[in-house]
Amino acid sequence: MDDYLGIYLRDQLALGVGWRELARRSWRNNRGTALGEALAEVAEGIAQDVETFRSIMGRLGVRTDPVRTTLAVVGERLGRFKPNGRLLTYSPLSRFLELEALTMGIDRKKQLWHTLADLADLRTRLPDVDFDELVARAERQRQRLEPFRRQVGARTFTAEQPRG
Repeated sequence: MDDYLGIYLRDQLALGVGWRELARRSWRNNRGTALGEALAEVAEGIAQDVETFRSIMGRLGVRTDPVRTTLAVVGERLGRFKPNGRLLTYSPLSRFLELEALTMGIDRKKQLWHTLADLADLRTRLPDVDFDELVARAERQRQRLEPFRRQVGARTFTAEQPRG
């Protein structure tokens, strides 16, 4: 069973690294705004979560897979080339898609902490890891971004779109 846990942990680390990179990029694209401030906080929290996750893996004797994490970073960078309604500039759709992906990732991370704590029994194996606080931190991150996701989505999909 530890083989399955190791595979799961390596996959989840790669996803976390990808979301960390997306959060950092989104923050850079929105710097100097209220959304940028929220994204800075969330990006820092996600980076902390990735380091917590690496620590958990190390304590369990699960090695990281640099190929998977590199592929996650490359995948995030390739995602920048997705058509977004504008050729060379950041579009409202880009902003919304980033927020949508980040909130989905945060929801996934919350589920991850529950899985590790309860289904993988890490609450017993690593009693000093506060899984409840990790879940609460994910909830705070989600709550921080949700008003912006809704606002950006409403503006993106209901605003008069330029013709051209």
